Amino acid sequence: MLGAVILIIVLFGVSQPLISALQKEHKWLKAGLLNQLYWYHMLFGLIYWTYAQLNRSDSVSYFLSYKHYYRWMDAFEPGTLFIEWVNYPFAKWLGFNYDMMMFFSTWVGFFGFVYFYCFFKENLRFNPKFEGWDAITLFMFLPNMHFWTASLGKGAYIFAGLGILTYGLSWPGKRIPHLLIGGFICYMIRPHILFAVLIGMGVGFILGREKVPVYQKYLAALGGIAISIFVYEDLLVFLGYDPNNVLQSFEEETALNSQRLQSAGSAVSMDSYSLPMKLFTFWFRPLFIDSPNALGIAVSFENALYIYMFSKIFKKSFIDYIKVAPAMVKMSAVVFVSISISMTFVMSNLGIIIRQKSQIMYFMLFVIVAFMDWEKTNRIKKRGEIFNRIVEEERKKRELAMQE
Repeated sequence: MLGAVILIIVLFGVSQPLISALQKEHKWLKAGLLNQLYWYHMLFGLIYWTYAQLNRSDSVSYFLSYKHYYRWMDAFEPGTLFIEWVNYPFAKWLGFNYDMMMFFSTWVGFFGFVYFYCFFKENLRFNPKFEGWDAITLFMFLPNMHFWTASLGKGAYIFAGLGILTYGLSWPGKRIPHLLIGGFICYMIRPHILFAVLIGMGVGFILGREKVPVYQKYLAALGGIAISIFVYEDLLVFLGYDPNNVLQSFEEETALNSQRLQSAGSAVSMDSYSLPMKLFTFWFRPLFIDSPNALGIAVSFENALYIYMFSKIFKKSFIDYIKVAPAMVKMSAVVFVSISISMTFVMSNLGIIIRQKSQIMYFMLFVIVAFMDWEKTNRIKKRGEIFNRIVEEERKKRELAMQE
């Protein structure tokens, strides 16, 4: 464990120039807050490390995998093997032990929070409040988000990849390295999630309110179609579907995954659920009445917050907002809804649901706070219009009084 403690301190030092570079680009960024976030996330790395000592964890097999390969590039394939590919040089050549590799992965997951924080802040005009607290800061410290992104496994890396990629999409012409790095990580771990992000980006770019030449929108649409055709067959094979009989293989794979997940414990039968009920289960369960264990009870508090935040958009004005929302909002909405729907067909275990939804909840939370931001902007504009009207009426009264 001593090696892991030394590594945590070293990685904190390595993080400082990276945070400083972001602070130079974004004057509003608070390095102190991100440093607090670093230690908070490392605390959850310790919590997950303790959890792994008492429960079965895939992190052990990920770490020991380097013994099964003769060459590093033997593991360079999308999916689970990619985590083993990342683990190999650290475990084989640098002599990292299990503890060190766990906290190195925690550090990777930390940068998902850094870039999602930057994405939120640079796309909002105001700081939305939740009962007097800064909502964005509160979102960055949600416990469940940190627990499942703080260990050696796909969770930390896909979350970091999504954060980096989403940050890059905010300003694609200026952040090509972020697009390449984030896109690469997402593709190598979960190609279908990258696929959903690309579709969301295309929809947001075409339907966003930004003034973009028509020919550029059509080029983006054609590019998205071309990429879809190019990766379609490989994506289906990766997901376990037969490209020649997608519907039947989808039904078979869905039934098989559902059976596997139900046999894993904490099962919730969703076969008879309607789509809205499936989505509710995926987004908001477990709640206090159906929490399977202490972890489920802790997650229930977070789910209660999600329900409260979702209630903010049940307004007619939300439909009006979506029509005029910028590209990043529409992209986030498409990514969240599309991935949620696809996951509801294979998720039937609350433990897996808790873990998987942590990858995408920030997209919907961004849509919600962006809507709150728009509402506040409209209120300020309305107050300004009322003030100007009052001033104008007073001016006219004075003019009439002077004429009399």
